[in-house]
Amino acid sequence: MAANTVLNYLPRKSMVHELTGTTKLAFFLLFTFASMITYDTRVLIGLMVISFAAFRVSHIKLREVRFMLVFMLVFLILNDVFIYLFNPEQGVEIYGTRHVIATLFWRYTITWEQLFYTFNISLKYFVALPIAILFISATNPSEFAASLNKIGVSYRVGYSVSIALRYIPDIQRDYHSISQAQQARGVELGKKEKLLARMKNSVNILLPLILSSLARIDTISNAMELRGFGKKSKRTWYVQRPFSRNDYLVLAFGVLILVLSLVITFWDGNRFYNPFV
Repeated sequence: MAANTVLNYLPRKSMVHELTGTTKLAFFLLFTFASMITYDTRVLIGLMVISFAAFRVSHIKLREVRFMLVFMLVFLILNDVFIYLFNPEQGVEIYGTRHVIATLFWRYTITWEQLFYTFNISLKYFVALPIAILFISATNPSEFAASLNKIGVSYRVGYSVSIALRYIPDIQRDYHSISQAQQARGVELGKKEKLLARMKNSVNILLPLILSSLARIDTISNAMELRGFGKKSKRTWYVQRPFSRNDYLVLAFGVLILVLSLVITFWDGNRFYNPFV
């Protein structure tokens, strides 16, 4: 079941898991901002190394987040294809030079500038997504809600996010249970069935899944209302922890990454590293 989970908390004994939720949230925001603002290839490669190193330290295995990685690759390929289809000369416009590799048809040509621009776009995905997956997989939902509240977000919003993250594994478990029950009744969902037939049969899973989800939502909302949730303007958190030395070090490292990224990126007044000049 672990290999099939999506955006689920995966408890481990690692330095990443021992950090407080506030530290992980702050580092995630600093790191994401640093990767979003730059198109400098040197900075992106450095951030990617840090991202992969943090993922390795967390002791979370790739097979446990396989679905998100496959989804990222599919989305990345589609994004690169549509960038090229809508503007095949965008790299030329950015870097100011034009080195043609091959001419296809009409206005579509393959240039080194466009390939380099596409490479930088792809790097951004490999920089940001591992940290995003790591943040969700290594942060307890209740602790995440406490960290949101600590940085100024309403505890009502934080608690809603926490419930949503906790609800994802329940949806997956219900989906597998309903799927197995339907297959036991003769509803074919395997690869042997044609695609259209499989899509039609999937409705037999989605309808009871939606109904069970609505019933669970109604139960949770009634329970929270009976307990007076939201009546007070503030609340305490059972899982909130004080900062340790490692938390301060990681926060300082996150600020250092952001500062270095900004300095290197804008050193020559341009967000794009240009190897063609």
